[in-house]
Amino acid sequence: MSARPESFRHTLSPHPASRPSPVRSIVVGAVRHENSLLLNYRVNGDLAAVRMPELLPPVHTDNLWRHTCFEAFVGAGDAYCEYNFSPSGAWAAYQFSGYRTGMQPLKGGRLPNFAFDLLDGDLVLTAQLDLGWMQTPQLLALRLGVTAVIEDRSGELSYWALKHPAEKPDFHHADSFIIVL
Repeated sequence: MSARPESFRHTLSPHPASRPSPVRSIVVGAVRHENSLLLNYRVNGDLAAVRMPELLPPVHTDNLWRHTCFEAFVGAGDAYCEYNFSPSGAWAAYQFSGYRTGMQPLKGGRLPNFAFDLLDGDLVLTAQLDLGWMQTPQLLALRLGVTAVIEDRSGELSYWALKHPAEKPDFHHADSFIIVL
């Protein structure tokens, strides 16, 4: 993971229905280089008040969104892929044929490469995603949604995204995939 996506920064905001969070800000950098996407999430706030999951081996694990995790949605047309990254080290990747339909484990491409670090008191996730699962024509017009779920020590979840187009948190909503790659 050599490039740093600092030049393309996007600020996430909590969903209006979310309760107050110990997190003050989440800024995401995103840079695409051919068939690769580099993401950098930087979380600032009272990290001691954020519930962090126990460390796990870096294996595919379902339902990561039920606790603190970071997500990326890469779409082309109606189809899209969802990546989930937990500070535990677990991850998940799924492909969808349409809005919440046709869900199956991601097929093709290399496994995501990601790491969490503490840097100047902030939690930082750096992830490199292989976009080789996309068909060549789709690679020309990709849309990205970046999101986060933050769980506080009391178990309350807050939902962070670039845009919240629905009354309830819905990271799969196509109108939240607002970064053009």
